Amino acid sequence: MKKVLIAGLFFGLSGCSFAPTYTRPDLPTASQYQEKMVEDGHWVPFKATETSQTWWKVFHDPVLDDLEHSGLVANQNLLAALARLDQGRSLAREQWANLWPMIGAAATHQKTKISEHTMIFPVQNYPAFQTNQVQLDLNYELDIWGALRNAAHAADAQARASADDLATLALSTEAEIALDYESLRALDVELSETERQVNSWSDNRALTTVLVTGSEAAIPDQAQADLNWQMARQQLNELRLQRERMQHALALLVGSNPEEFHITPVEAELPTPLHPIPGMPSVLLERRPDVVSAEEKVKAANANIGVAKAAWFPVFNLTGYSGYGNTGYGPLLVAPNRLWSFGPTLSLPLFNGGQIAAANDLARAQWEESVANYRNTVLGAWREVEDQLAALRELEEEAEAAHGASEAAQQALEQARLRFEGGLTNRFEVLQAERTAALTLTGATQLRLRALASSIVLVKALGGGWSDLDSSDSEKSPAPAGVHS
Repeated sequence: MKKVLIAGLFFGLSGCSFAPTYTRPDLPTASQYQEKMVEDGHWVPFKATETSQTWWKVFHDPVLDDLEHSGLVANQNLLAALARLDQGRSLAREQWANLWPMIGAAATHQKTKISEHTMIFPVQNYPAFQTNQVQLDLNYELDIWGALRNAAHAADAQARASADDLATLALSTEAEIALDYESLRALDVELSETERQVNSWSDNRALTTVLVTGSEAAIPDQAQADLNWQMARQQLNELRLQRERMQHALALLVGSNPEEFHITPVEAELPTPLHPIPGMPSVLLERRPDVVSAEEKVKAANANIGVAKAAWFPVFNLTGYSGYGNTGYGPLLVAPNRLWSFGPTLSLPLFNGGQIAAANDLARAQWEESVANYRNTVLGAWREVEDQLAALRELEEEAEAAHGASEAAQQALEQARLRFEGGLTNRFEVLQAERTAALTLTGATQLRLRALASSIVLVKALGGGWSDLDSSDSEKSPAPAGVHS
């Protein structure tokens, strides 16, 4: 019996496989991106570099660092994705367990009464009797055609895809936290400048009132001054509302209660947008977790084809049991009461109305779908990178022009103040120069934010950025278990 079982195990574990040999789906690639960064006045291709798991540390902002760490350990979407990963890994272990014999124990005690009018003869001597039995059961399916192994490989690939989905969500969460936080800081600058505009229009309104009272200005001038002041106040309230909503969005991302979450306003210049270092090739996209996840799903579908094909062939099982049984008289565990059974079974589908053929067609169609999804993911990743490289280049040029305009407006304000102090102009010119300077600074801040946002989205599009940190910032983020880059 032992030799038969060992032979069965060896034969089952060394069976064949009907899964096609896996090859990565073909996809047109290029050696470089259309959009390239400038180096010494020339456009150059990108070279491969490593990414950093703490890319946001280049901003050197401890508040952002805390938000990113909190988001990676407390974001509820990430925790749900982590639970899905645990489910996938558990299912994979369950599939691999099917390759091993199933051994169980059973015990029964049964009392039976026979009808006095039964055909069993003679019934008068034992109208009722009992049976006792204890035994070990064995059931082992020989994986001759590789169905169980392919199912296990498919479950493994799905679990790896879940891990990559978690990494994708973690990267998206990191980028969203950085985007919302920098938007909040931009709102701080806009709020400060808008408050200056409100104060300026308030002063303008007061001066106009004095002039109207002295008949040096017309009543419509007073109405226009009131209108400008009220519109500035309206804009200020709208910006305050936007900041509150942005703060609430950040609270959700980091898993905090919005009522207890607060970020102190800071009027500071936004950080410089991140710049890709020259030389990154198109193959850098292959490390994106969503691209890796899409390929793992292709591998799972490939293995499932083998599972479907194996259904055409017979299934071999080794079954048996060994134990003791009696009818309730005398000791149970004695040699005369021993019982056992062992032997192979075979089942072969003869007619099933086309179910197996349909299952094979389904597996093939699911594989084709996964291949199309993989290619679409890669093409989408390529588009995201090209979009953000183009946006970053154009927005930085716009931001540079806006910064120049802001500096010019600030110089004009200083000149207006000097002229006012020298008695060469009136207060209205100074107030107008103040409002112009505030407006140009707000515009420059908005453009800088857009460029910064494009660089953050580019980090996400490249699967986590590039090596742009010094050694002091190379520590790993506290990502949830299962997150990898």
